Amino acid sequence: MNAKKKTTTMIAVRAERFGGPEVLRAVEVPIPEPGPGQVLLRVEAAAVNFADVMRRRASPYPFPTALPYVPGSEVAGRIESLGEGVSGPPIGTPVLALVGDGGEGGYAELAIAHATRVIPIPPGLAPEAAASLLVAGTTAVLLLTEVLSLRAGETLLVPAAAGGVGSYAVRLGKHLGARVIAGASTEAKRARALASGADAAIDLSAPEWPDALRALAPNGIDAALEMEGGDALDRCLPLLAPFGRVAVYGHAGAEPRRLSNETIATWLAAPALGQSVTAFNLGLYFGLRPDVAGRAIGRLLELVGAGVLVPQVDHVLPLERAAEAHVLLESRRSTGKIVLRPRGSR
Repeated sequence: MNAKKKTTTMIAVRAERFGGPEVLRAVEVPIPEPGPGQVLLRVEAAAVNFADVMRRRASPYPFPTALPYVPGSEVAGRIESLGEGVSGPPIGTPVLALVGDGGEGGYAELAIAHATRVIPIPPGLAPEAAASLLVAGTTAVLLLTEVLSLRAGETLLVPAAAGGVGSYAVRLGKHLGARVIAGASTEAKRARALASGADAAIDLSAPEWPDALRALAPNGIDAALEMEGGDALDRCLPLLAPFGRVAVYGHAGAEPRRLSNETIATWLAAPALGQSVTAFNLGLYFGLRPDVAGRAIGRLLELVGAGVLVPQVDHVLPLERAAEAHVLLESRRSTGKIVLRPRGSR
């Protein structure tokens, strides 16, 4: 009998150009080979993050994207093979991982990851939940504990509170003892944030939202997340308490941030209340502060294991429907995470 011929190709979603969701197409491509220090993963679930949308649009991004490329930075699956110098985890181990270096990301049947960015999945965690965990969950842990140094008794503002990062931030903020005010654009999303533990919820898409926030926190906000862009930061800064902090971690609105001269003058000089704004990028922690990122991941997995943080996956779509997933994410109709599942992954 003839030996079974080894498969050399796989299905991946690739963008040949920048543009709308329609540029994402499922195509047949060669299976990548793991190099030294790398592992090959059989992808069982790939999370869709807003960073994927920004790269597809060619929006401002921390690093350039060369065409063509396969999107996706966050996957869960099993170890398929090990590159030179890698001793584990053993082949077949369920793992979650960050992928995407060199333009070949996780929207694929197989993906390459550096061995240092591969983490065994805790028992009982499904691939879809695991895939949704690493980017959003680690971001929330780092933002609240490392960047904002959130303390018990403080008031925290969480926009997009029913989304990926926001849903973790609401639960983690409450766990840390903060009073959490959630922001969400629909009544259903605000109800979800309240069910997750938020003390109050407001509509941040309403023009009068600063007045609603002042009514809830007349002494000001101690800590806030900002991910919209446009004038959101300009409207947030005057609402801070003395020594209040804002962490900027996204650009969902695709509009440049604007600060008025009045806000700048008040913030910096009249009477200079010790307030601060910090820009956040998750990739820099993995690249420049891997010890801090590693501790955050460890804490994240402990909190998930204890039931404090709960992965929120609301949509699981076949890999070939990646364009539909991007439409759903950009429409802001989704809550929780959107996950793609390659054919035959289960």
